[in-house]
Amino acid sequence: MCKLYSKPFHTIVSLQKGDNWERFRITIHLPLADGWFERVRLNVIGSESFNLNGVTYDICHKQNDETYAVFEGEVTLETSALYYYYISYKCNGVYRVLKRGDISQDQTVTKQECFKLSASFSAPEWAKGAIMYQIFPDRFYRNASVKIPEIQGRRVMTDWEEKVPLGPNEAGEWNTEFYVGNLLGIIDKLDYIQSLSVSIIYLNPICYGQSNHLYDTIDYTQVDPFLGTKEDLKKLCKEVHKHGMKIILDGVFNHTGNRSIYFDQFAEHGDKGAYHNPNSPYKNFYRQTWHNGTKYFNFWWGHKTLPECDTLSEEWIEYVTGVGGVIDQWFECGIDGIRLDVADELSDLMIERIFLAVRRNKPDGFLFGEQWDNPMRRNRGFLKSGKGMHSIMNYHLISPLIGYYNYQNMQDLSNTLNEIFTEYPKDTIDTMMNFTSTHDISRAIELFATNSFNPRKGHSWDLDYGNTSDFVKNHSLTKEEYEFGKEKLKSYLVALAFLPGIFSIFYGDEVGLQGIHNLANRAPFPWGKEDQDLLSYFREMLAARVKCEFLKTAECKIKEISKEHFIYERISEWTSLLVVASRTHHETNLHIPKEYQNAEVIFSVGEIGRERLMP
Repeated sequence: MCKLYSKPFHTIVSLQKGDNWERFRITIHLPLADGWFERVRLNVIGSESFNLNGVTYDICHKQNDETYAVFEGEVTLETSALYYYYISYKCNGVYRVLKRGDISQDQTVTKQECFKLSASFSAPEWAKGAIMYQIFPDRFYRNASVKIPEIQGRRVMTDWEEKVPLGPNEAGEWNTEFYVGNLLGIIDKLDYIQSLSVSIIYLNPICYGQSNHLYDTIDYTQVDPFLGTKEDLKKLCKEVHKHGMKIILDGVFNHTGNRSIYFDQFAEHGDKGAYHNPNSPYKNFYRQTWHNGTKYFNFWWGHKTLPECDTLSEEWIEYVTGVGGVIDQWFECGIDGIRLDVADELSDLMIERIFLAVRRNKPDGFLFGEQWDNPMRRNRGFLKSGKGMHSIMNYHLISPLIGYYNYQNMQDLSNTLNEIFTEYPKDTIDTMMNFTSTHDISRAIELFATNSFNPRKGHSWDLDYGNTSDFVKNHSLTKEEYEFGKEKLKSYLVALAFLPGIFSIFYGDEVGLQGIHNLANRAPFPWGKEDQDLLSYFREMLAARVKCEFLKTAECKIKEISKEHFIYERISEWTSLLVVASRTHHETNLHIPKEYQNAEVIFSVGEIGRERLMP
């Protein structure tokens, strides 16, 4: 009779959490058959700089059972989104290291080989592996019962299907055209949104603002009059929750509009604005720079309509995060979380205070932010400290994934996935916003239907043309281009939808809404003219995803990134899923691992065989 070899293993269990610490119990099982054990240690390395000379904890022998020598101890770690660790010990006088998937006598340990641990940092369970629907409220749906007030400088579009005007109006002002979608209109379409298996709705800004995108806030305490009222927001939150979904608002705290009640460049709101009044109650809300003895206001990227806020100013931080402040007022309406605009341009201090305000209102509130690169490689604490954001918009992955499909760039995709899985905290990975597109890039169908993009400029969606160029104004897809792009998009969606994180749909991507560049991409939803084939595809694919509950937190193992296939495995303790996506236009040979030969196929783009994959 053969005796099965027992492998070492360990468990870490949380015992207690404080505001700035967490205590754990670690239990290590080492096979008695291996021999005599001593100097059993837990080696913990911070994420700031990977150095094997981290903190070492001796783990004492507790007992033996029939198979294992059991070592156990308690450790307390300061709050941090990410620690690396490995276990070392001597067996019969020989040094050994227990690391991910391996036991080695080699004393060198890499990041990839380390286990990961977070201390007093966790994302809400409801956000993990969720499906999100992002809405640009002015362009989604108009409930006709909402009265449209007259607001100077705004042009109301009377034809919902009219092409989005690009460029400034006669007065030189941008984005003054409103299609007048509203909050009650979103309520009218909640059943539709839910049909896509959505569990989170994320709204672009809804506060009273200057232009149609509302990223130039006039008053944080008011809903924009074209969208509705605070009572409408409360009603929307209530109805969203009745449908079993959550709702997230866009938080724009890096800048306001120049016509805001706080800055008030043209004295439209009295005499309290910071622009004119040196004794304004808002004077410390804004960044100012001395030049040749004169103090000047700073403007975001030079845009004169967007004065920059001082995100180190206690007055500004308190206005947004203090008791009774902006965030408290939003949560009183019933929201569940906040997305931070240009998060990397906010101070760590302000983000941490925003996090505290979110948690004060809802202990399971979700906070994530706009971030275009690897946040763990920035010399910043807004994520890695464990006291700021839970997660990010995943531009860092989406660009190389598109680049893989469009330009056969396998190395960038492989490197980026390795970065993310090695360097991001587990709960961040499980809540990354993996989007079909967003309000800042071209539409999903465009990304795969044309060859107009220039990835050498930095991202797979970058163009050589400005967003008001004749090329963009005159652009539309031919029927042939659209159908080609749709078939490519379908395969891409499979690759994206089953990866770890939140799968996010920018309203209209699911029905083939077109628009190239970051103004034309904000067209009104084409109600009554939806691509029903693509919509059915989204519904079926996402129904398959939510059916696999384990995908919310399952690990991901990359199996192949080649010219023909992107293959990965999602693995939990009890089950697994193999995802195979084709990037070719022809049938290919496929090797299915033995353990999946007779497995159930939960979703496929088209016909699928065990040895052949259709394009």
